Amino acid sequence: MNISKTQKRWGLILSLLGVIAILALYPVPPQEPIQYYDRQSGFLKTEKVAGEKWLVWLYHNPVGEATLWALAKRKVVSSVYGNSMDRPSSVKKIQPFVDELDIDMSTAQKQEFSSFNDFFTRKLKSNARPVDTSSSVAVSPADGKILAYANISNSDFIIKGFRFDVVSFLNNARLAQNYLDGTLVIIRLAPFDYHRFHFPMSGSVSPITRIDGDYYSVNPLALRKMAEIFCRNKREFTIISNPLFGDVVMTEVGATMVGSIVQTYTGNSVKKGEEKGYFKFGGSTVVLLFEKNKVRIDEDLLINTLKGYETVIKEGERIGVSMIIAPT
Repeated sequence: MNISKTQKRWGLILSLLGVIAILALYPVPPQEPIQYYDRQSGFLKTEKVAGEKWLVWLYHNPVGEATLWALAKRKVVSSVYGNSMDRPSSVKKIQPFVDELDIDMSTAQKQEFSSFNDFFTRKLKSNARPVDTSSSVAVSPADGKILAYANISNSDFIIKGFRFDVVSFLNNARLAQNYLDGTLVIIRLAPFDYHRFHFPMSGSVSPITRIDGDYYSVNPLALRKMAEIFCRNKREFTIISNPLFGDVVMTEVGATMVGSIVQTYTGNSVKKGEEKGYFKFGGSTVVLLFEKNKVRIDEDLLINTLKGYETVIKEGERIGVSMIIAPT
């Protein structure tokens, strides 16, 4: 019996689909839990990861990686999903999300929401995040988990062997020269965190620079596989000029399922603790770059980072002090 070319082609396609199905179900290597330090208690804790199985599959399974390359990192996917979180029907997702991730809603200004994004970008009560008002203190711009490096040129970033590329990150070789041996601070916002970001010090601000890019996840489960994600994702930065801290680059980095980065501030003069903007649905990151010898990051944050752990931080909480003495 002769087998036609069409039959052979279909046989090959079915065989290929079978291989893909097997690979898709292939067990991924076990992942170390994401552990971090609670700054208040000093205890090491384990993070609850929203969509953990999905993240592990995307970044550590061959079919998942192909899906990531073809689809998941694309703007259209994050935009479509992010926009769906604006629909009134998305309200039903709020309570299960709150319950699963143990989100404290007592600090929120309101308890009723028109959509999931309305909940996700919720404002907090005015006294929920006290801001250290000392002019010589830099504060965290957001709730999240922080990594800090006193000198970028002397530190491996996230994964041993990968060095943070300031030129690629800023997409500006001339500007990057000011920060090659400066200080780097990364605040990672998980989906359960408060998702508005604020200015870490007062000063005058430059116009926003927007850099187009991909939408990879910024979760450590993804960073273990692709440490260069911060230099590949969509990002926006502003330079804050302050007499004690110099020119500080504040960058908001998008990520998978982030519908958009929204800037809410106006004018070119800002105050510490003032809202700068917010992220719609998804995990995301705020990065601060300081020039050399302008800031002394708090020791506990540096030590925890050196040990390979993030530290929980709240918006308005001190992260470091100026190395320039303020005039009396």
